Parts: sequence; C-alpha cells; structure tokens
Amino acid sequence: MISAKHIVFWSICLIGPSGCATFRTLDEAELPLPERVFIYSGTRLDWAALTQNEADLRQFDVAPPCYPLLDIPLSFALDSLFLPLTVGAEIFH
Repeated sequence: MISAKHIVFWSICLIGPSGCATFRTLDEAELPLPERVFIYSGTRLDWAALTQNEADLRQFDVAPPCYPLLDIPLSFALDSLFLPLTVGAEIFH
C-alpha cells in the first residue's frame, strides 16, 4: 500500500534533479549584484514561471524549474530560511 509519506518522498526525489529555484537564483544568475533580486527570489521565480510572466522571468536571468508548482513550497521554505541573509545582501549590495 502506498502511503502519503511515500508519495511525498518520491515527489521530492523526482523534483530534486530539476533544480531548486532558490539555489538557481542565488547561485547561477549571471546578473551584476546591483541588478539581482535576493529576497524570496526562488518563490518569485516559481511564481513568474507559473503565471508565464516573461518580464519577471527575464529579471532573474536563469531558467525556471521544470515543475514550478511542486517547487514553490520548497522554495518558499528555503527562502524563509535564508531571509536574514538575503535581507543583508539586499541592503548592502
């Protein structure tokens, strides 16, 4: 019998290789520091991909994850964890 825990576990295992939007926006972006968006950047990238907002997608200069709807809760949690660091980066860049 497949339980909800197994479904969540295997969903995360399948989503993982597609890349987390938070790590992509903070690590892979080729934009200069003054032009980068730091605060909740992964969640914003996922939302832009879900709404197909081309202007916002160009703002991040990285490819969105393959499954933004499944990635958005994980990115929100990671963005919340990184919030103290990203606020400092946003203020001092």
